[in-house]
Amino acid sequence: MKHSPIPLTRDLLLIGGGHAHALVLRMWGMDPLPGARLTVIDPNPVAPYTGMLPGLVAGHYRREELEIDLVRLARFAGARLIVGAVTRIDAARGGVTVAGRGEIGYDVASVDVGIHSGMPRVPGFSEHGVAAKPLGPFAEAWEAFLGRVAQGAAPQAAVIGGGIAGIELAMAMAYRLKGITGRAEITLLERAAVIAPDAPVIRPRLMRACAAAGVRIVTGIEVAEVTATGVALCDGHEIAAGFVAGAAGARAHGWLSQTGLPVTADGFLRVGADLRVEGQEALFAAGDCAHLTHAPRPKAGVYAVRAAPVLRDNLRAVLSGGRTHAFHPQRDYLKLISLGEKSALAEKMGMAFGGPLLWRLKDRIDRKFMAQFTEMPAMAAPEGPRVQALGDVGTEPLCGGCGAKVAPGVLSAVLAGQAPNIRPDVLTGPGDDAAVITVGGVRQVLTTDHLRGFTEDFGVMARIAALHALGDVWAMGANPQVALVSVTLPRMSEALQARSMTEIMAQAGDALRAAGAGIVGGHSTMGAEASIGFTLTGLLERDPVTVAGARAGDALILTRPIGSGVLLAAEMRGQASGRDIAGLLGILQMPQGNAAEILAGARAMTDVTGFGLAGHLMAICRASGVGAEVDLAAVPVYPGALALAEAGVRSTIWAANMAAAPVAGGTGARRDLLHDPQTAGGLLAAVDAGDAVALVARLREVGHQAACIGHVTAGPVAISCRS
Repeated sequence: MKHSPIPLTRDLLLIGGGHAHALVLRMWGMDPLPGARLTVIDPNPVAPYTGMLPGLVAGHYRREELEIDLVRLARFAGARLIVGAVTRIDAARGGVTVAGRGEIGYDVASVDVGIHSGMPRVPGFSEHGVAAKPLGPFAEAWEAFLGRVAQGAAPQAAVIGGGIAGIELAMAMAYRLKGITGRAEITLLERAAVIAPDAPVIRPRLMRACAAAGVRIVTGIEVAEVTATGVALCDGHEIAAGFVAGAAGARAHGWLSQTGLPVTADGFLRVGADLRVEGQEALFAAGDCAHLTHAPRPKAGVYAVRAAPVLRDNLRAVLSGGRTHAFHPQRDYLKLISLGEKSALAEKMGMAFGGPLLWRLKDRIDRKFMAQFTEMPAMAAPEGPRVQALGDVGTEPLCGGCGAKVAPGVLSAVLAGQAPNIRPDVLTGPGDDAAVITVGGVRQVLTTDHLRGFTEDFGVMARIAALHALGDVWAMGANPQVALVSVTLPRMSEALQARSMTEIMAQAGDALRAAGAGIVGGHSTMGAEASIGFTLTGLLERDPVTVAGARAGDALILTRPIGSGVLLAAEMRGQASGRDIAGLLGILQMPQGNAAEILAGARAMTDVTGFGLAGHLMAICRASGVGAEVDLAAVPVYPGALALAEAGVRSTIWAANMAAAPVAGGTGARRDLLHDPQTAGGLLAAVDAGDAVALVARLREVGHQAACIGHVTAGPVAISCRS
């Protein structure tokens, strides 16, 4: 988040990443309101621009070209993104419920969750059909169908719903399938007597376009059932189809009607002229999920786009004690309709016209809209001091997570200067993952770990920080016991402190309880930025697994990909893909206790964290008096990390890691990633070579992306790699 000298005092919550909210985020990044903490919640890390959906179906666009990257946009806006589905709004309490996360509080909120085109009342549709909205599941199902057609399946598809959206889809499908097989059988089904019942002016042109595309039109008929082989009609006829799409109108998400808020008969939130939900002072709604009671309009993205500046101004007004103003939507707008190939029809004010030039116009308008979110303006950096002390530690922003650790050379030198342990109840000295102590004849592992903020979602950060700290306990073969938590929050009001601490403790507590440990206390404070840490104990029921037992010939197993440091560094700079970041954070929230159990017989083990894979492998080599050879091609890498490393993205501590654990052989970005600092990284184990294949298989069976990445050599103490 773009931290302000003004303490945070109000929570603004954007529920959904629809067009209006996306534009609000962009405008907020250019002119934030000091003291307001902005949060956006969406089930996905990207939000679709559905105006380009027919072009995607026809093959004119790649999927990423019509997706707004909410991760990158939230970073630009100084907002936190919570990837999750809101299932409930409690306007009286000022909170929403997020599936899997519990309650998130707010002072002011806005809803822009769009619509869907599912057909739950049509038998078989949920099992065998796919709604055109939301885009994600539809795009995946369409690509899967295209794959089946390429393998020989019949190019037969049906679209239920003969409005403009259904017509565009049908012609786009015909164009794409003809490009694969040379033929297509597309059927457009409409219950009314005519297609495009709300567009009489351009209906004749649309009918001619469908005929030219080879789209069969069936009107005045009800669908009885969707089956695995097509669509059964109420008159007894069947339409053969391997792909059935639903585009019969815009439907409100069902959970909105269960909020107790005022909705229309068909479930859309009723809003007034200033976009506030009727009867609510601090709750707004915009986009297709909202019904403008003062100026009803059809569901179209153009109204959400025009509403965005008014919504932004009114949100700021309520947050800061100002006055709201009204949104006046235009009465008509230019409708551009794709015809499958690169041609389009246009209609406005009762006039219709068409041709390839209109496709180019539509394409230019769509790309210009999307460019707002891919080419965001560079904000001016604060000026540096005119005079400063000698010395240079670089000007790049400090990374979060384990990328912010003190350099390994500095840490090892300080530890080497410590006096030898003289207490008989402390069984280990500096150098391993954690200390081993004895209390009343019982051996315990004692460890501590702390992470600088790497995401504005404190719940996700707390869960990952807890699992990161548990890595040391698991690596030594101990069972987690108790935890102390240490939290630093940015300056904020008591209300926001309470909300933040509730999220942190809920997620950290859940992760620790699942591992068998409980939080027994801790410490909290406020500071310049967020950080979360844990001190943990674990019980040893057998001899600890240390870094000192590796033998020549042992296989090296890694339970998790590398590259988190590069991804988090790129995300901080607004360079990473939102999908890649969401995928990374999802893996980092997976516990590794079951992996430690599978690797309980390892001769040496550690968890890969801030010093990178090479640094932690070197710790095993030094303690065991052996060398190691790494097969670069076998080391798993997080999606997106290799491309970013090839582009020169590096974490803050990367150079120090490389100097502390040099690697011989190999070249390029893959070798560079051996020094990438890992947050909540995988377990690295030296195991009997004869057991390695079976162990990797077991690890993969329980969900870990494990791999055998090399072997231990007789010496000298060094790491080499082969490409």
